[in-house]
Amino acid sequence: MSRICLALIVVLTLTACEQLGIPDPRKDAQQKEAEGKAIGGACRQSGRALEDCYAFNPNATKAAIFTGWREMNDYMTENKLEIVKPQVEPSLPANRKKRVVQEDSADESAPEADAGQASGPPPRASTAQR
Repeated sequence: MSRICLALIVVLTLTACEQLGIPDPRKDAQQKEAEGKAIGGACRQSGRALEDCYAFNPNATKAAIFTGWREMNDYMTENKLEIVKPQVEPSLPANRKKRVVQEDSADESAPEADAGQASGPPPRASTAQR
């Protein structure tokens, strides 16, 4: 009888892990995958490019975003649905904004350094002479 009670207590304790706040890596991965697919689908429906979607959602996995984007693309093509233009412009995450500002300042300083050089494409390498 005591073994049955002990087994019952163990089973009840193990089934209540979610209520205790113990994370389940498998469920976390499934949730992250589902969120990435939803983000990708929303990006495609709003007409955003994959690269923009990746930039606006750095915490989502790129594979999940791509899967959602592709599934929504197939669905929209099959049902001849039009793009739904977003009403609000997205904002970059704070860590991405810093990088964009730094890259912009580096780009602005580059023309000053090259002011003495001629503009246009660089000269092509000569091919073997005949």
